Amino acid sequence: MVLVMIAAAMIVAWSIAAPHAHADEGVGGLDPVLGTAYAQASAAARADGVPLHITSGARTPAQQQQLWDEAIATYGSPALARRWVLPPSESTHVGGHAIDVGPQAGARWLQVNGFRWGLCRTFDNEWWHFEVATIPGAPCPPMWPDAAARIDAHRGA
Repeated sequence: MVLVMIAAAMIVAWSIAAPHAHADEGVGGLDPVLGTAYAQASAAARADGVPLHITSGARTPAQQQQLWDEAIATYGSPALARRWVLPPSESTHVGGHAIDVGPQAGARWLQVNGFRWGLCRTFDNEWWHFEVATIPGAPCPPMWPDAAARIDAHRGA
């Protein structure tokens, strides 16, 4: 039962975090380092026959606020929502420093190969979320359990 609830929460989070799951948003608005890393990785994925596209990249503060408001309504509290969506002042998407990718096969490929361009999956509960988190070719750091855990750790909470 707990696994079913977790799976349902992940599906809801995916629909909130990546509402355009089939449209490649491209690299517009992304930090140049992230945009270049993704462009190189997506070309390599294509060469390997793996579909990979950005479902959500850079967001405006207003877009992030809408996602944040929807997450609070879905999860019932800011504390629970922060596991899946952060407010605009805390989200790396707002600065163009994060991408959500799909489909799952592409995300799996990127998780295995992304380190070659410095791209790493950063949150254990979000298979779709990647950031530049290492220098190209170096191993990715351990994943945080969720976005809130990283923010809280940096705040010393």
